[in-house]
Amino acid sequence: MKGAKSKSESKKPGSRLSVKKREAPAKKAKDPNKPKRPASAFFVFMEDFRKQYKEKHPNNKSVSVVGKAGGEKWKSMSEAEKAPFVAKAEKRKSEYDKTLQAYNKKLAEGKPDEEEEEDESDKSKSEVHDDDDDSGDDEEEDDE
Repeated sequence: MKGAKSKSESKKPGSRLSVKKREAPAKKAKDPNKPKRPASAFFVFMEDFRKQYKEKHPNNKSVSVVGKAGGEKWKSMSEAEKAPFVAKAEKRKSEYDKTLQAYNKKLAEGKPDEEEEEDESDKSKSEVHDDDDDSGDDEEEDDE
């Protein structure tokens, strides 16, 4: 078989088909000023349940046991028993919506300068103002 390539000859080490891995898109840094999402009705319930459970079981150190007991209790509750927790959750949700709208409005107005200032320095505002008042000699002492 002249001119015919055997299977072993046609495969070169570099000629294998390879799957190109896509690079994950760069994640945006989370804005620490963004309001946190409100707790669901179940988590509002769990706030109270944890306190009650710890009073009844002071020796229990396991978080999972408390969570499982809370989940079982929540499932066994009627809609009427859940209603106060649902109402609290809805109230928190409406407050969150207002806060989020205010936050988005600030972003739309364009205040990226604040983020840049935060990146430049981890110092609190009081420390920054203290440094402005001093002649700068204290900064050298702090670094030692």
